[in-house]
Amino acid sequence: MYSMMKSINRLFAIVSLSVLVIVSQAQPVNNTIAEPSIKESKPYKVITAGKQVTVKSTKNIKNIMVWTASGHRIVEQTNVNVTSYTFNVSGAREKIFFIMVQYENGKPFTEKIGIQ
Repeated sequence: MYSMMKSINRLFAIVSLSVLVIVSQAQPVNNTIAEPSIKESKPYKVITAGKQVTVKSTKNIKNIMVWTASGHRIVEQTNVNVTSYTFNVSGAREKIFFIMVQYENGKPFTEKIGIQ
C-alpha cells in the first residue's frame, strides 16, 4: 500500500511539473499600454424616409456610391461637389445597403444603412 501511494505521489508530481513547464512557455505579457484608437467622427448624416435617402454633410461630397448587400450598385456619382445628396432606392427589393461617401482629401467613409 505504501509503494502504491508513493507511485501516485510521483505521478502527481510529474503531471504538476509538466503543467508548470507548459504554462511557463506561454507568450510573454506585453506590459506596454496601447494607445486608445481615436475614431474620427463622420462628417455627414444619412436620413431615410421610406425609399428616399438623403446624405447631409458638413463638407462638400466629392464621390458617393451606394450598393446592395448582394453587391449591385445603385448609385455611383463622381465630382458631386454638394453638401446634400438625395436618391431613391425604389427599384431595389433589398433592405440593407452600403454607402460610401468620399471627400476632397480622399478619405472615404463607409457604413451600412437599412431602408424600410
